[in-house]
Amino acid sequence: MTLSSQVRDSETGEPLSFASVGIKGKSIGTITNAQGDFDFHFPVDYKNEILTVSMLGYKNFEAPVWSVVNGQMPVITLHKASFLLNEVVVTANDSLSGGDLMRIAISRIDQNYPMKAFRLDGFYRDIKKVGGTYISLLEAAVNIYDDNYSEPRNKGRLRERVKLLEVRKSLGYDNKFNAYFDQRNLLEDLLLHNNIRYHQFDETEEFFSGLERQKDSYYNGHDVYVITHSNEFSLKVYIDKTDYAIIHLEFETSNEGDRLDKKKNLVSRYLGYKKIIDFKRYDDRWYLNYITVTSRENWHDEKTKALKFSTELQQSLLINHVLTNAIGNIGATERMRNYGLQYQDYPYNKAFWDKYNVIKETPLDKQILADLEKLEPLEKQFEQD
Repeated sequence: MTLSSQVRDSETGEPLSFASVGIKGKSIGTITNAQGDFDFHFPVDYKNEILTVSMLGYKNFEAPVWSVVNGQMPVITLHKASFLLNEVVVTANDSLSGGDLMRIAISRIDQNYPMKAFRLDGFYRDIKKVGGTYISLLEAAVNIYDDNYSEPRNKGRLRERVKLLEVRKSLGYDNKFNAYFDQRNLLEDLLLHNNIRYHQFDETEEFFSGLERQKDSYYNGHDVYVITHSNEFSLKVYIDKTDYAIIHLEFETSNEGDRLDKKKNLVSRYLGYKKIIDFKRYDDRWYLNYITVTSRENWHDEKTKALKFSTELQQSLLINHVLTNAIGNIGATERMRNYGLQYQDYPYNKAFWDKYNVIKETPLDKQILADLEKLEPLEKQFEQD
């Protein structure tokens, strides 16, 4: 079955992006796009289950699946969570600083995240942009297997094993500007950006002392601590009050940084970087829900220092199914290779993609399509892949 709808704020009518959509008690789901829209594919056996829509700062929406399918509810509204002062119970935890909360959250990773083998089914996308024009698109359906969230010895080496189910890409990978993007496996790089999985935190006193507590929030029936950092970079972390799990993290920096790369007498420098990591609870553990990373670089002439053009890489991974008790690892012959996904060719399978949970298209995607389809319709590009 497929459910299509839009999620909005009940008061302002504003579309809510990155709201989680799923079946209560089941480990499948999707998220809304930048316009609050979603298409959710799920087994017909779930028609009598409860649909749930959740988002930070809002009360959950719940309704029987059968009551919202077939266009019966084109818009789903979420109500902001309100905190009544006369219901607040003051505890010792209210005196904890932002640094104190972060220390506790880091110390409890082993308690709050999976510590036995699990599998994630996901949808990966990367989009490349040069000087305001989109030049290439790649999407993949993947299985991700991992043993646990224990701290790895090498935090820069991928621990998950990934199997590519389907891959489709535009013809833009032949564009001359594609050489100015990293040719490594970008999905592998994206997974390595999961600070919680790889225990990638600055644990210096300077970092902890720079964290500030903000007004509490609310998510999926639980009160949530909010802590921020806003000096050299912007960081916002949401921590569940019940178990001190980091359930959402936002990081951003926008200052032009040091020299990164050199290609064809041009050198690059970071212009901006933004990351969002979100988790969802299944069976009393928190599993990755989605991760997005956008990075921008400026390319300058090495001699004159003149700006020639800018590049932007947008990456996202949506987890649409979690198997909390995975049996059987992904074998060595099944694993994706560590070189670029664009070179790991798969025949285009339209029937598969028509029923797979992806991030629904937005007006922005229409601009992407307009840029990419200057060559020919994207469907035909996928077929030629």
